[in-house]
Amino acid sequence: MSDRLDRLRLIRTDGVGPLTYRRLMARFGSVAEAIEALPQLARAGGRAAPLQLHGRSEAERELAALHRLGGKILFLEDPDYPPFLAELADAPPALSVLGDVSLLSTRAVAVVGARNASANGMRIADQLAGDLATKSLTIVSGLARGIDAAAHHGAMRSGRTIAALAGGIDVAYPPEHEKLHAQIAKNGALVAEAPFGTEPQGRHFPKRNRVIAGLSLGVVVIEAAPRSGTLITARLANEAGRELFAVPGSPLDPRCQGSNDLIRQGATLTESAGDVLANLPDHPRRLGLARDPLFLHGKSGFAEPAQIFDFGEPDQAALAKARALVPGLIEVLVGVSPVVVDEITRHCQLSVAAIMAALLELELAGRVEMLPGNRVALAASP
Repeated sequence: MSDRLDRLRLIRTDGVGPLTYRRLMARFGSVAEAIEALPQLARAGGRAAPLQLHGRSEAERELAALHRLGGKILFLEDPDYPPFLAELADAPPALSVLGDVSLLSTRAVAVVGARNASANGMRIADQLAGDLATKSLTIVSGLARGIDAAAHHGAMRSGRTIAALAGGIDVAYPPEHEKLHAQIAKNGALVAEAPFGTEPQGRHFPKRNRVIAGLSLGVVVIEAAPRSGTLITARLANEAGRELFAVPGSPLDPRCQGSNDLIRQGATLTESAGDVLANLPDHPRRLGLARDPLFLHGKSGFAEPAQIFDFGEPDQAALAKARALVPGLIEVLVGVSPVVVDEITRHCQLSVAAIMAALLELELAGRVEMLPGNRVALAASP
């Protein structure tokens, strides 16, 4: 129990995101050593104020509240952690679950789309989710208004469903979905990355979307406007090697422009459950869309965890040089987009181990943000 409390403390400490957590565990090997090293790492990265570790009593309260609700917490290292989600480089280190945990390891398809969906769109979502559920597929969605809610209802009519939440596991959002939230907890599973009691905010939804993509072998998009949150889910699914499907819509309806564009870029045109079943792989693929759509931001496929996290221990002279060079180089190299760490390595002519150790310190100091794909960006101003 002590190890699990310490693990939750590490995960909930400010500055320790999913990528940083995995790098800390790869470098130190144990939660206790990682926690002990955090304050010094943050100071070495230039953090002005002392790093405040998440308190033991706070972690105990969160676990107790989750237990009272009937839920449990899954850590990335647990055997029942969702296997396809674990393949993401930035998989949540801790996932709160309420309902049937075994559903998280089943073959699943996400059905997502517009919140302000048309009546036809919601009817298609309901029918498609129900038909897929009868084929022993678990339906994943985000409990939002419109397409998400229709997909959950359709799935529960003939099978099971998973709802990925943007806030805490105990927070029904939107509020009018409180009954649906309770139904899914009873007849499926709710999952949440955010701590217990967290009210959802805008920055939480892209994180929620990657969980939807990560739990699924494929993602079906029904009505998505350009630059919508649904297309974020599609991009994340594409980057993770998941199959993309899209239901065509009227070119006169702006809600369908994004989903129609997905088909244009190589997503499977989907009119029925048969289209999904005929193209759904048994395991995530390493290839994305046939073409490389600009709105999906680039490269298909994803890196092996070992390539990202197992960087070894640098010698102190190289680490000192990296500490001096890397912050300035990042400011020069990072423009409107993040920079790949390999680019920094080439400019510094230092080992990957030294660069990654310096970047870890800078992230804990709140100066940079590490991103999937072994990329780094300057941290956003508070």
